[in-house]
Amino acid sequence: MDRDETLRRLDQLAAQFDEKVDASVSSNADDEHDPEGSTIAFERSQLDALIRQARQHLDEVDAAADRITDGTYGACQTCGRPIPVERLEARPVARTCIGCAAVGPASPAGSHIRTHGRDGTVPSA
Repeated sequence: MDRDETLRRLDQLAAQFDEKVDASVSSNADDEHDPEGSTIAFERSQLDALIRQARQHLDEVDAAADRITDGTYGACQTCGRPIPVERLEARPVARTCIGCAAVGPASPAGSHIRTHGRDGTVPSA
């Protein structure tokens, strides 16, 4: 999903969220005691989660664009090695190679050797 598509999706989700809020206000429903109220609250919660997810993706797209500008796009932010083209094609906003992504952000010392091997290659499974 590119930046423009993400912005359109974000606008759609925000409009849907506003409609749900307006509907709940105009119905004057007590969410706790009205069977419809719990549905409206659930839908608002779902839309809120989707909005947060779209905003996070937009931030990731912008960060990838910044990495392109500063010449660091395609380099793993953890180990510095090149991120394989196949990973970037599948996930253009990727910040790490597969080996470092598998270990996770809070990795103990030496974990890079376990995921990449001493020669820096990622062992095949």
